[in-house]
Amino acid sequence: MAQSYDNMTFGEMYDLLEGLHDKFNNEEFIEADPISVPHSFTTQGDREVAGLLAATIAWGNRKAIVKSAHRMMRYMDNAPYDFVVNASNEEIDALGSYVHRTFNGEDFKDFVRGMRYIISKWGGIGAFFEQRYEYYNDLRPVLSEFRKEFHAAEHNPHSEKHMSSIDKGAACKRLSMYLRWMVRRDDRGVDFGLWQRIPMSALYMPLDVHTGRMGRELGLLSRKQSDWKAVEELTDNLRRFNGDDPVRYDYSLFGVGITHLFD
Repeated sequence: MAQSYDNMTFGEMYDLLEGLHDKFNNEEFIEADPISVPHSFTTQGDREVAGLLAATIAWGNRKAIVKSAHRMMRYMDNAPYDFVVNASNEEIDALGSYVHRTFNGEDFKDFVRGMRYIISKWGGIGAFFEQRYEYYNDLRPVLSEFRKEFHAAEHNPHSEKHMSSIDKGAACKRLSMYLRWMVRRDDRGVDFGLWQRIPMSALYMPLDVHTGRMGRELGLLSRKQSDWKAVEELTDNLRRFNGDDPVRYDYSLFGVGITHLFD
């Protein structure tokens, strides 16, 4: 990096994080990011379904992720919520030719079945998260329960690898990112703020190679493994700068990480 951050004061670190947040948390961020996929819809149900699928395949090259996620939507006739709720067995079987890296057509079918199960039992994906958060007042057991409920539907065990397990200590980056999309609300036009019964203060950082690298370089993360313990450490440190909305700094760390602004 071009400079050292070892001796920064609290105020200097706050100004750095806020400045990066202002630079990256804006509508220009959307087009190249997987969040553009749910942004192509207007209803809550469509955004919830499209968002979960886009987040699920969000690893690797962002351009390829966005392209593949939009292709998923075409498989669902660009009506993802209606497809999940009403598609016939034959229509679901037609998803079998889809593939994105290790996420194949059988996984796609299982995710549709899983979402259908959640929606039929709880009234919606967001309804599940809001109701269970109000029960636990903590997103960690909700993440655990969501994975169990999701896989209560008939599925091939292969699809389970595409939803990380907090019970096994995984960082759960993609679910945490999905929750950021659905819960965070501000006037920047990026996140949706649909699930208002969950406070932004309850969110956890989506930890990936970029946020992890920058978190460590800025002295916000000391743990070497990128697991759930690292997520908690990074989020707790960011809560010092904004306890009501710590995940706002996802944009700061991720944005500077992908642009190599400090290299």
